[in-house]
Amino acid sequence: MRTDDFDYDLPSGLIAQHPVEPRDACRLLVLDRASGQMDHRTFSDLPEYLVAGDVLVVNETKVLPARLSAVKDETGGSVEVLLLRERYEGAWECLVKPGRRVQPGTRLVFADGRMTGLVVDVIDDRGGRLIQFRTEKDVSFLSLVHEIGEMPLPPYITEPLKDPDEYQTVFARDERSAAAPTAGLHFTPELLERCREAGARIAAVELDVGLDTFRPVSEADPRDHVMHSEHYRVSGEAADVVNEARARGRRVIAVGTTSVRALESAADESGSVRPMEGPTRLFILPGYRFVATDAMITNFHVPRSTLLMMVSAFAGRETLMRAYREAIERRYRFLSFGDAMLIL
Repeated sequence: MRTDDFDYDLPSGLIAQHPVEPRDACRLLVLDRASGQMDHRTFSDLPEYLVAGDVLVVNETKVLPARLSAVKDETGGSVEVLLLRERYEGAWECLVKPGRRVQPGTRLVFADGRMTGLVVDVIDDRGGRLIQFRTEKDVSFLSLVHEIGEMPLPPYITEPLKDPDEYQTVFARDERSAAAPTAGLHFTPELLERCREAGARIAAVELDVGLDTFRPVSEADPRDHVMHSEHYRVSGEAADVVNEARARGRRVIAVGTTSVRALESAADESGSVRPMEGPTRLFILPGYRFVATDAMITNFHVPRSTLLMMVSAFAGRETLMRAYREAIERRYRFLSFGDAMLIL
């Protein structure tokens, strides 16, 4: 297995910069992984592929406007800080640019002094830092972040958002993520209701999406790649809904690779999903045996990415790459705001 096996030529003109309106009007490539048959539909057609008792598992994490601008207290040099995860009260794991110039002991100033950050530790050599934040008296950290922060869009989205809600799913709840679970962006409240009317149940999990999601694998052999850790939560209620569906012979349809990762991390070898919370470094490559996922809704992913490798493991690499070639020929829209696949 080579990382080059998951490479393909993505024309820049196919990288979507904004979602379609309405969201469920995007295109849907339906792929039968057993036969390789492909159907070209619209995402609003999804209820036609559901049967009573199926479960749609969605990731309800919400994106925090986590991109902050700061200056170094001593020199006035500009620094960009991206909040990744709160480790303990007031202390966040962050991605800092330029990282090598921001070492422990550096004091950062935000919003003309309304907030400061002290770099207390180095997390990794790619700009990862642990920062202790302090705000003015009676000013909460999150309220100030909402005031001064920007949505942390992936680097391939170069046009500004028309509305910050473009990068949030309709079922987003707790603000924990540095990126959106983008397969869920295609749903509208009306479509969710139509899925329920088709007899499907909705189970919500959480996985806090990190920026490593968008980074291509640089190692020649993907098995040498060090997978990033993401925090996930599967409630007892969600586990019960999934396990009941599996016991009745119904399908568990994961909405997005993040939902797949949460489900598979919480499942035992028999496929029974347990209530779980904690970090996961699960890296799914071809050869992996899926135990809790029967079908998948996903977007079209970056070449050489861990996400493309996961979907290849589910659909079969050759089958998936053939579908990607057809999607490119038919001018599907790719990546976060692009079109979708339903893999059965």
